[in-house]
Amino acid sequence: MTLLSHQAEDIRALLDRADPGAVWAVGGPEGAHAGSHPRSSSPQDADTPFDVGGLTAVLALWPVVGTLVAEGALQLHTPLAAYGDTGSPVPAGTTAHHLLTHADGTAALTGLAEHLGGGALADLATTRVWQPLGMTGTRFAEGTLHAPLADLVRFLSQVVAPDDTDRAAWAAESLRIRTGELTPARGLLWHPAPHDVWVHPAPTPGGPALWVCPRRRRWALLLPGGARAGSLRGAFRDAVFAPAGAR
Repeated sequence: MTLLSHQAEDIRALLDRADPGAVWAVGGPEGAHAGSHPRSSSPQDADTPFDVGGLTAVLALWPVVGTLVAEGALQLHTPLAAYGDTGSPVPAGTTAHHLLTHADGTAALTGLAEHLGGGALADLATTRVWQPLGMTGTRFAEGTLHAPLADLVRFLSQVVAPDDTDRAAWAAESLRIRTGELTPARGLLWHPAPHDVWVHPAPTPGGPALWVCPRRRRWALLLPGGARAGSLRGAFRDAVFAPAGAR
């Protein structure tokens, strides 16, 4: 669903008032429809890497786990003890599904992925995810993850409309409630949000965030640029995804 021109202007006005230093974009399977100006319209700026360390779990760990599930190396409901020593002690009976639906499970999940994949998360993500998607500017450097806007657009375009059956199956498994009646409700490293949207990370103040709505084939990203960004997430999400009468 293409973003209407007046919606794009409303979003731009919101960001200019609340956080003029923010980097943002909204788009669909075909790429970005609108974004921070002039960054999103400049090829050079689109390739400038940003610190996206706060998104490591979804940009690296989540898709790597998906590849392990697709090839049969990992079963989500099998206790981790069945896979041997992953280097991260967990309570007896813990499964990958438990880790994927709990905010504090990423460290153990990284150890599991590296154990099953036979390499460091950075290497696994590069060969299994970023290179196949053409995310040539995404890499770990100086202890954190960096990615240019162009790569984030490629990644999110594939989440809302995967062109690979394995990626499509993993997205479908992840972007649904996996916690039953428990609260807070969670998917697999994604969290449900208003307007039939999924967000990563959890809706806490500040920091970068990604939103996807596969039903409407729309995504959004926000990399805050200032200290006032804590209260911006909800307003940005609503401007992008809320029905016209609810804005």
